[in-house]
Amino acid sequence: MLLFGDAGQERLKKAHIFIAGAGGLGSPIALYLAVAGIGTLTVVDNDVVDQSNLNRQILHYDRDIGRKKTASAEEKLMAANPDITVKSIDATIDASNAGTLIRNADGIVDAMDNYPTRYLLNDAAIEKNIPLFHGGIRGFYGQATTIIPHKTACLRCIFPHAPPQEVFPVVGVTPGFIGMVQATEVLKYLLGSGELLTNRLFIWDGMQAHAEEIVLERNPHCAACGDTTIKKRKKK
Repeated sequence: MLLFGDAGQERLKKAHIFIAGAGGLGSPIALYLAVAGIGTLTVVDNDVVDQSNLNRQILHYDRDIGRKKTASAEEKLMAANPDITVKSIDATIDASNAGTLIRNADGIVDAMDNYPTRYLLNDAAIEKNIPLFHGGIRGFYGQATTIIPHKTACLRCIFPHAPPQEVFPVVGVTPGFIGMVQATEVLKYLLGSGELLTNRLFIWDGMQAHAEEIVLERNPHCAACGDTTIKKRKKK
């Protein structure tokens, strides 16, 4: 209350944030948004808890091995703050259901580990005109940016082509760090305070304890948010 004031806290209480993924990134993001008082969190994942997840997916414990991640996540989030609403959905996000799953959320958090699904989230954010909070991790390295549709570079502007799919190692502190950046961006957006990480790609090198950023620009010819693409969607 001292930081946000009554009006700010009420704004968070009325907010609805969609979190795609309940794993390494989704865990710290969901937990800190829950304790910050975000009124409604929708968490979507289709996986079960595995022992190999436990070094980085802090919402899940040893006793949860074999459980659906969504059920495990909802239990921990409600224990952390029973005054919020948690909608856990066991599903795979695809082109047929992305918009329906997101519904009327005020923002989308990208806590995924693959670009095809990230592009679907990017498209949904553009269509619904709501922000996308992107994060990505690998080993000791991570990245984050905030996308405001029609105003900033979207995910396709930044990464026109998906990198090759791979299984990569991750140390637990990396999603913790990047997840905190994403959660902070969500709070700033909802409160209308601070400077968002828009048109900037934040890059974290944990091995060197060094952060830098790349300045971005929206591509008017982007396949997702370009002017021609938007006109075609409006005609449909």
